[in-house]
Amino acid sequence: MTESPATQPADGDVCQRAKNGLRPERNGSAKSLRRGHERRAERPRCPPGEGEEQEADAEEEGFVPLYQDFENFYTRNLYIRIRDNWNRPICSVPGAKMDLMERTSRDYNWTFDYTGRVVRDVINLGSYNYLGFAENTGPCADAASEVAAKYGVGVASTRQEIGNLDRHEEMEKLVAEFLGVESAMAFGMGFATNSMNIPALAGKGCLILSDELNHASLVLGTRLSGSTIRVFKHNNMQSLEKLLREAIVHGQPRTHRPWKKILIVVEGIYSMEGSVVRLPEVIALKKRYRAYLYLDEAHSIGALGPRGRGVVDYFGLDPCDVDVMMGTFTKSFGAAGGYIAGKRELIEYLRSHSHSAVYATSMSPPVVEQIITSMKCIMGEDGTKIGLERVQQLAVNTVYFRKRLRDMGFIIYGNQDSPVVPMMLYMPAKIGAFGREMLKRNIGVVVVGFPATPIIESRARFCLSAAHTRDVLDRALSVISEVGDLLQLKYFRHKIQPARPAARDAYEDVDN
Repeated sequence: MTESPATQPADGDVCQRAKNGLRPERNGSAKSLRRGHERRAERPRCPPGEGEEQEADAEEEGFVPLYQDFENFYTRNLYIRIRDNWNRPICSVPGAKMDLMERTSRDYNWTFDYTGRVVRDVINLGSYNYLGFAENTGPCADAASEVAAKYGVGVASTRQEIGNLDRHEEMEKLVAEFLGVESAMAFGMGFATNSMNIPALAGKGCLILSDELNHASLVLGTRLSGSTIRVFKHNNMQSLEKLLREAIVHGQPRTHRPWKKILIVVEGIYSMEGSVVRLPEVIALKKRYRAYLYLDEAHSIGALGPRGRGVVDYFGLDPCDVDVMMGTFTKSFGAAGGYIAGKRELIEYLRSHSHSAVYATSMSPPVVEQIITSMKCIMGEDGTKIGLERVQQLAVNTVYFRKRLRDMGFIIYGNQDSPVVPMMLYMPAKIGAFGREMLKRNIGVVVVGFPATPIIESRARFCLSAAHTRDVLDRALSVISEVGDLLQLKYFRHKIQPARPAARDAYEDVDN
């Protein structure tokens, strides 16, 4: 579309007008990121309609683009248009239902204004509140309130100085008992538990074999370690064994010396796929080739297994077969932070070599108490069966929700016992449409696209909770079916066969 004389710049105007106080560039960065403001002031202004590309090229000379071309294209032409589906402000407990602050945009999602209105009782299908412990009433909330009155909210010191509380010691002993290992230690941030501890466990001369779909915290930790990294196909044991054989046969590059250490890094439940790691086979390969195993149970601890002990409990394995057990308190326990558990020698080593242990501030006492109370509830040490009932309710909700979605004709990924349920949207344009249509019907969902997934594998990710009642799930499923018909998301064309009473494969991933 050509510009009218009224909209064309006058002779005294610069060629590329500023918007919101920043001049847009080809690489998406603002001029404030650059040096040489005085050079820009001396540069002659270009006449209208000429020299726009030349000016941009001249200003970019000598600088590396902040974004790659495709990332810039995606941000400007797709992400901004559907940006209203993310960062929605919540003003309540993220339970089975939640309250959202309503917001609008007058400039096509570049900025947002709050209307002051609250959208109440939105069904929450996005939070990682697997066991329903993210609540402001009940024994966990009461215990956290009492501890806050006694200890305060912040510790204002590291564990090695004067920030080591008796509640921290009790929590770590309880975590070790819960997992069935010798010792455990906790950290204030789940992401840092991976990114700051893997460099303490592996370094130059070590080999890390990482699943291709591992979380960003694992990827960052492996890169910071300085180790050689090789990636195997997701949950593919043939690919993993091939890399192990090559590592044993050829050794290190150039020198061909044996690797100092081979570390296999996997997750319990993969958060974007909903798949469960093939842990028995991974442990068998680890033993055969004398490697070490690092297991991230961020999404599986509390959410899998008959006792809620995670993927090790799910397969009925010995926890001692996993060298490094990592998990977070942010999901099933309704708190914050992470842990690493294993042999006592491992934990004592990390206490003095982990950056998160040495430099990070101690966990907040109310958060610690939330972890202790919820974990005791799951273990039954509170004298009730509430925790076990929640674990069982989550399993029932997961099987029911997944079966109903498949019967409706949606394509879903992941293991049939995984509470993480990705439903495929595929087309990037349907990301925004699905999220908005669901919110119009008072259902809050998480929609996922590039770069978290391949650009043509966009999806909606539902996270189930023990707090979801059957009525809540039925209401959500009815809306999902309605929006699925509206957006033509029921891609599954094969006739649904009735379930046969055969023994299911524990590894089975339900996909297309």
